[in-house]
Amino acid sequence: MTMPTATLSRLTTPAAPVLEPRPLANRLIWAFFAVAVLGWTASALLSAIHFWVLPIPEGVPTRGPMAVMTSPWAYVGPVPLATIGAVYYIGMMAAAAMWLYTKNPLLEKVLLPVTASGVAFSAYFVYLQLGVIGEICPFCMVSAAATTALFVIELVVKRMGGAVTAPPVNPALAWPVMVAVPLVMALVAMFSLTVLPLPGR
Repeated sequence: MTMPTATLSRLTTPAAPVLEPRPLANRLIWAFFAVAVLGWTASALLSAIHFWVLPIPEGVPTRGPMAVMTSPWAYVGPVPLATIGAVYYIGMMAAAAMWLYTKNPLLEKVLLPVTASGVAFSAYFVYLQLGVIGEICPFCMVSAAATTALFVIELVVKRMGGAVTAPPVNPALAWPVMVAVPLVMALVAMFSLTVLPLPGR
């Protein structure tokens, strides 16, 4: 189902500027974007391992991250959870860009339950690692910390009065950064496959 055109138009329409803007909200939205990039990098790396490293050669012991990634809880059907997480963080990066530009209160209302759901799912996955699988995946924990931080940042911005309290941002300056940084981090994630001590090497 596609988002109704009227709702999409409301989400992408810049809010009216306030008389005495405060730049702190803009800094927090930039922090939101940076955290989303961090979570996306971790999820992209885990997805790359799923697609290009697994399955592990027979006879190679699995411990730590590999024990988590080869467990039955690491997939939803044929799709790795890490890949779902990567898509989630792409959405969060796009939302950060819209949030920074539009300052739209409706976008904040949409984002809050999404990141709250991310926190709930992450808490369950952390429980599985600690209580069921008995192994820890550091990159999975980075993702869990990232989505928790996204939720906290949203709450702080909301408590401040919303992003509408911040001055407008020139999209010609912000958008190149918001496109270039994720692309660079994607290259970092792919390069990491060549240096990490992955099993079977």
